[in-house]
Amino acid sequence: MYKYLKVYHSPKLAGEVPISGAKNSALPLMAVTILSNRPVKLTNLPGVADVKTMGRLLENLGAGVEIGEGYGIFDTSSLTGTTAVYEIVKTMRASILVLGPLLGRFGNCRVSLPGGCAIGARPVNLHIKALQQMGADIKIEQGYICAEGRLKGAELFFDQITVTGSENIIMAAAMAKGKSRILNVAQEPEVLQLCNTLKEAGVDIQRVGEREWEIVGTDGELIPIPDTHIIPDRIEAGTYLAAGAITNSQLSVVDVIPGDLEPVLAKFREMGYRLEVEKDKITIYPAQTIQPVQIVTAPHPEFPTDMQAQFMAIATQADGVSLIEERLFENRFMHVQELNRLGANIVIRGKVASVYGPTPLVGADVMATDLRASSALVLAGLIAKGETRVHRIYHLFRGYEKLIEKFRNIGAKMEIGEEPRP
Repeated sequence: MYKYLKVYHSPKLAGEVPISGAKNSALPLMAVTILSNRPVKLTNLPGVADVKTMGRLLENLGAGVEIGEGYGIFDTSSLTGTTAVYEIVKTMRASILVLGPLLGRFGNCRVSLPGGCAIGARPVNLHIKALQQMGADIKIEQGYICAEGRLKGAELFFDQITVTGSENIIMAAAMAKGKSRILNVAQEPEVLQLCNTLKEAGVDIQRVGEREWEIVGTDGELIPIPDTHIIPDRIEAGTYLAAGAITNSQLSVVDVIPGDLEPVLAKFREMGYRLEVEKDKITIYPAQTIQPVQIVTAPHPEFPTDMQAQFMAIATQADGVSLIEERLFENRFMHVQELNRLGANIVIRGKVASVYGPTPLVGADVMATDLRASSALVLAGLIAKGETRVHRIYHLFRGYEKLIEKFRNIGAKMEIGEEPRP
């Protein structure tokens, strides 16, 4: 049977949404267990498809993997495999995160070129170039990155800021011989949690500049990676706040780190919403008039590309023209035509989308093109008259834990629909 998500007109929401652990922190922390000389327990582990995929990948490499409700235990002491196979990697770009750890531990590996969301070029050449500078011999053969060589510390500079590239090379440098100095490193909270975990494990890793880290490697010696509690998912929190915003409802998210959401909160305020920020809770209140907004996506601590689509959905209800510029991924406006199917009036000119509002939305069949685009369609469906049917919902469940349950608990009406495959 073919499954899709039915979203019904849900004009008012209320209540609290508990926020899960960050998928984008869980995945590198699962990858770094490859470097561990002890079993590692990760708590606040989100039960999303990408986490399950990474678990299968580690199992395929020979690790002991136990994933339960809100936790995972990863024992890589028996790890023997060094090939990350296409059948697993094809569904998730973050699979590339095993490249650095495998090469650092074994001195050789084969990792399939990754798949995932089709949001534009996210080239792995940045990963490869850095590993080559550390002494690796790398070839691309039959769709696999084939790497060998013992890594040595080096001075490295990323030509553009890359989150997974930063994480991969940080893990590789932790196992290299000698000191690495890495410049233009991503500053996302998920990258910082990985660095802090390595520091807690005893790795000599120091932040010496705004985007600069120095790491003294262990020369291949395994590391006592500590049990770690995964930080809250700031993008999930932002998405539920956006649900409150688009329905102009009072809504709270709990178990959050408000400081990680500052660039997002600033844009809510610009649009006229009042926010109450507590230690681990944020409440959004209705706006008298939803104001248009200007957004430019950029690496942290600027506005995150992973919240662009959600704010575009909100902007369809703003009183005026909002301008949203996407600077990170060239294909991340694929949700525009789907929002327009619902009645939005959005025009793209190069890297800038002009969102003309307010426009009434009406339910229709729409197609999710990536993880965050799919959440924007769910948000739009909440205020669209009638029924919105979101197809390709596997994108949603890659990154949102218990999405239907959480939305229903705050008053949204949605359910899984299914029908015979066409």
